[in-house]
Amino acid sequence: MHRKYLASPLLVVALAIAALPQNAAGQEAPAAVQTSEIGGKKLYSTWNIVQNVTASPRHKTLVKAISAAGLVDELSGAEPFTILAPTDKAFAAVPKMTSWLMMPANQTALKKVLDFHILAGRLDANDLFTKIKSGGGKAQLTTVAGETLTLTETRGNIKVAGTQGSLGFITQPDIAMSNGMMHVLNGLLMPTLP
Repeated sequence: MHRKYLASPLLVVALAIAALPQNAAGQEAPAAVQTSEIGGKKLYSTWNIVQNVTASPRHKTLVKAISAAGLVDELSGAEPFTILAPTDKAFAAVPKMTSWLMMPANQTALKKVLDFHILAGRLDANDLFTKIKSGGGKAQLTTVAGETLTLTETRGNIKVAGTQGSLGFITQPDIAMSNGMMHVLNGLLMPTLP
């Protein structure tokens, strides 16, 4: 006759605790990886801005523009940025301007347009709504291009206005990235161009 040995519940719990990874004293446990989804593709909070924009099926034009403007290294670095990421449809809505900006001779203008979509630091939607509220219904934020965007709330959505009547709405907020935050924008914002 064979005897069956059953582990006591206390032994099982002790073994499970012993198997947990140990953190050095005073260190916080690593944050869980956050995922977002755009067009059926997953984006990860451990990826940088360039990696996530490249993975998005709705930002192919933006990827080409980032490369053409020479911003790949800057947006892959550690400094946190908040990017208002215009979709392919946003670029397609202004085809002549998009074609002009993508010409190699207009790289400086393209960089200025992209910089007009970037804010220093990591700002989530709550931060943006708080700024709008504290500004009496309007927030004016300075972009890395050195010009101002105007944000307002319309029916619970954030509207972003640039110059020359350009505007867009944030259609998908809070895509966390290792070096910032991305908000999907359905319009192309224009700064002052020479």
